[in-house]
Amino acid sequence: MSTPELQERFQTVVDQHKKILYKVCNSYCRNRDYRDDLAQEIIIQLWRSFGKFDERYRFSTWMYRIALNVAISFCRRENRRTRYVISDEEHLLEAIDETKDQPEEIRLLYEFIEGLDPLNKALVLLYLDGNNYQEIAEVLGISETNVATKISRLKSKMKQMKQEFRGTGQTESQAKSRTET
Repeated sequence: MSTPELQERFQTVVDQHKKILYKVCNSYCRNRDYRDDLAQEIIIQLWRSFGKFDERYRFSTWMYRIALNVAISFCRRENRRTRYVISDEEHLLEAIDETKDQPEEIRLLYEFIEGLDPLNKALVLLYLDGNNYQEIAEVLGISETNVATKISRLKSKMKQMKQEFRGTGQTESQAKSRTET
């Protein structure tokens, strides 16, 4: 297959699965500029790996695996970099909540997901996207049993957080800061 044909095929399948790209970027980056950078990094890595794609597998599974790996690496790199260079003004700009116009339950879900470690964040993302346990296990490289256990624990944790929120009328971070002082 020639390069222009390969590029066109790549563009077509990425366009068909672009929601995966949006979900991963939105789940791992709250800042719009970081999301754009992450999306570009993911597309670059997808293109570099496209020739190695095994068509016996679903493209979406392959794309999720690459996107999540790139996102986790990107966030680690950005966290190390910004930890030392963010001024107070930049920090205030990043603190603006882009979910302020969304229903309370959606904001609570975003807050819950944001507080998760990279593996659990990826797990929730895949689960909410409707993937079954086998597909999630393939993407994350863990067993189906481990997926089921982690999802059960995360559901329990989310229910507890929701009950605490409803009982106090506060977000989880507000409740944590109140109990820490």
